[in-house]
Amino acid sequence: MTESDKYLWWQKGIIYQIYPRSFQDSNNDGVGDLPGLKSRLEHLQWLGVDAIWVSPIYESPMADFGYDISDYSSVHPLFGSLQDFDDLLDEVHTRGMKLILDLVPNHSSDQHPWFLESRASLDNPKRDWYIWKDAADHGGVPNNWLSVFGGPAWEWDQRTQQYYYHAFLKEQPDLNWRNPDLRRAMLDVMRFWLAKGVDGFRVDVMWHMIKDDEFRDNPPNPDYQPHQATYERLIPVHSTDQPEVHEIVRMMREVMDQYRDRVLIGEIYLPVQRLVKYYGDDNREAHLPFNFQLLSIPWEPQRLFSVIEEYESALPAGGWPNWVLGNHDQPRLISRIGREQAKIAAMLLLTLRGTPTIYYGEEIGMRDVAIPPDEIQDPQGLNMPGLNLSRDPGRTPMQWDESSWSGFSRVRPWLRVSHDFARVNVKSQKPDAFSMLNFYRKLIDLRRKEPALHAGTYKSVFADRQVLSFVREAAGTRFLIVLNLSHRPCSFHPENFSTHGIVEISTEPERDGLSVVGLLSLSGDEGLIIRLKN
Repeated sequence: MTESDKYLWWQKGIIYQIYPRSFQDSNNDGVGDLPGLKSRLEHLQWLGVDAIWVSPIYESPMADFGYDISDYSSVHPLFGSLQDFDDLLDEVHTRGMKLILDLVPNHSSDQHPWFLESRASLDNPKRDWYIWKDAADHGGVPNNWLSVFGGPAWEWDQRTQQYYYHAFLKEQPDLNWRNPDLRRAMLDVMRFWLAKGVDGFRVDVMWHMIKDDEFRDNPPNPDYQPHQATYERLIPVHSTDQPEVHEIVRMMREVMDQYRDRVLIGEIYLPVQRLVKYYGDDNREAHLPFNFQLLSIPWEPQRLFSVIEEYESALPAGGWPNWVLGNHDQPRLISRIGREQAKIAAMLLLTLRGTPTIYYGEEIGMRDVAIPPDEIQDPQGLNMPGLNLSRDPGRTPMQWDESSWSGFSRVRPWLRVSHDFARVNVKSQKPDAFSMLNFYRKLIDLRRKEPALHAGTYKSVFADRQVLSFVREAAGTRFLIVLNLSHRPCSFHPENFSTHGIVEISTEPERDGLSVVGLLSLSGDEGLIIRLKN
């Protein structure tokens, strides 16, 4: 057995996130669906990804586009049927890939039968499945907690004369994970999909799942700025990341461990020292608490160097790292750092130690699309107008070819397609050896072939105002990664370090295969993967 063989598929593999509304429409209603996704699996297999993570497909009123679930064990007709899901899962597995589902356990839709029962009366058996509170003594909301989507997080129910808590939309009441019956019901939801054969879950807002049992007010945020979301006015110390949440995550992990070779991923936006606690003291919680640091920090080599070092040192023994450049809640990569640095970012993501996640469209260089105010659909943008907080620009249809609607649909899609779709698409980039798509494929192929890149050690080398560099190593094979994060040329020759080797991949492919030694000169926005000579 080689060292690489000791690692599981979710450690060695690459995850690809699909926002199903925007991947491929098969029935010409302008919305992507499961048969459409199935028809595009060949692209993902060709690209070389190992697993696809599919955002919610469950029955839903779509107040938050599927993150408000009214039936956890069904598929929304927009996306197809349970049979369509089974067919997709079978095809994914036939092609040697894995399928990860989104799980949304913090809240349901207000149309879910559980909530309809809960709000029916004060003594309904499911009343305590959600979070209900009397009005405050002065007659207002129970405390000062805010909704992520704007305004107070409490909604008055006229019938039962109490408030219910919603961390997001009022149509998304939070479930009460302190109730043992609710816990059992949600764990059974996991078992339903695991029995079907799904290979894991990405758990939505994992750090929200338990709230302070005294419902104390959150303190004000002294760093709040008017351009930020109203939610940022307070520091959510009592409404998120409570100590008891780790008991819940352990329960979820116990369910996962009853099935072979499955992965539990947690969405957690927390500082790294708190994030890593979700691995569990004994690595019995989430396999991969999502590490979102690359989504928000300044794109500067010394800052990246410090973040990577801090994260590596904070990981518990046996904890496996992971990295993300984009997702459905954040501006797209190119819109954050610019097109010139997109290949540098891809090289960083696919050479760092740990599991990488690619957001659909990153492989062809999709960018945020300007959505006119009268076309905004995202509730975050609609509820806080004027702050430019809509997530729609990063959720637009996948750009497949130069035909109408970029091959996504034959009718006008639910969101507009980018103006550049005739140039930036899979079909036009596939035969172009210098395209972003083929650059991603080349990086993925090298990562999959080389244990040093998918399972090896990480060691930092050097960082200054322009360059970030590190080494990956396994079984005597070493790769030096040198990234110029500036637009200007630079030199690289750290003391007491030999750069003698062969360029495996450069962002400027004319340098692929060249020998290098001593001082390295890099163009602006250039990155190198060098196989070092022993």
